[in-house]
Amino acid sequence: MRSNPRKAGFQFVKIDNVSSRTGPSELRKAFEKFGEIGDIHIPRDPWTGDSKGFAFIRYYSRRDAEDAMDQMDGRRVDGREIRVVMARYGRPMDDREGARAPRRRYVPPVFNA
Repeated sequence: MRSNPRKAGFQFVKIDNVSSRTGPSELRKAFEKFGEIGDIHIPRDPWTGDSKGFAFIRYYSRRDAEDAMDQMDGRRVDGREIRVVMARYGRPMDDREGARAPRRRYVPPVFNA
């Protein structure tokens, strides 16, 4: 491992097409050879607990993250061909509150008696 966490920033990679049976330990095993991993996050549906099919891995070094992306993009993990990209911060514009049409609220009819 080339990086020193005290001297470097950190960088996230996003892994798409993650199997629902893939957990943090499987991802760590596949990705730790590229450098020291800070943490692994697999977003889950709050109601069902099912994986949303993607994950984030935080590396302490951008170089380690780039190596992971270059070497793992298109590889198979738990039988699925994964896609690995450098993560962007923030939500996509179409997911932001102000970018979509406002929600309409039901207003019951008012009767004058």
